[in-house]
Amino acid sequence: MTTGHPPPLGPQAALVCVLAGVAYTLAAGRLRRRGDGWPRRRDATFGTGLALLLWGWCGPLPGGSFTEHSARHLLVGMAAPVLLVLARPLTLTLRTLPPGGPRRTLLRVAHSRPAGWLLLPPLAAVLHIGGTWALYRTGLMSLTHHHPPLDVLVHLHMVAAGLLFGFAVCRLDPVRGPRSLPLRAGTLLLAGAAHAVLAKSLYAAGPPGTAFAAGDLHTGAQLMYYGGDAVELLLAAALAVQWYAATGRRYARAAARAGHGAGPRVQRPQA
Repeated sequence: MTTGHPPPLGPQAALVCVLAGVAYTLAAGRLRRRGDGWPRRRDATFGTGLALLLWGWCGPLPGGSFTEHSARHLLVGMAAPVLLVLARPLTLTLRTLPPGGPRRTLLRVAHSRPAGWLLLPPLAAVLHIGGTWALYRTGLMSLTHHHPPLDVLVHLHMVAAGLLFGFAVCRLDPVRGPRSLPLRAGTLLLAGAAHAVLAKSLYAAGPPGTAFAAGDLHTGAQLMYYGGDAVELLLAAALAVQWYAATGRRYARAAARAGHGAGPRVQRPQA
């Protein structure tokens, strides 16, 4: 196998991305019309994530077969999911749904025990990075080129695992079980290291059952290495912003308690 091909999700992927973009835009507009704040940068972030997802699924990409595949992996499995998570789609949905059955059901799912386990950062990292290792270090990638339905499932897994990892690390939406910043930061660091090791191993030897040209393999592995670093830096920046905000709130509460406890000193008259 020496040639690659884009996943067979063109019309379906385009329809899903368009519907998601329209739904997000309408929901954000509804919030603003009723006077609630919703930063427009989140609209742009969500739209960019959808555009990258659609490009990774359907668009033409430069380079050889493995370079093209690496680019699709970065767009579909890493960059697009992170941008979608940063746009806080669950928060937007909960704020626009009226009180009642659908909203209660969505909250029940988000706060359920299974959701809490899936959003445990180490488990989400195993599903995300472990799936990538399984794709490139077993015969799975070779099989996807001979079985299109399997290729579809692999790309859907990339998106789902990327979203799960983004939700688990960022914790921007109201989900079950708050996780500490050190745990999330440590998980991100280890996941980034595992992804970097995988990219370096692919520079030395391609996936089993494949026969990519050496130059194509090296370019694709380098793209995976440095592109993965860029996405992980974006996640690290999101964590840094949360740490800064949490530290500011902690200092503000401490200052408020100190100010409340130190009332005006009343000097007693001397006899």
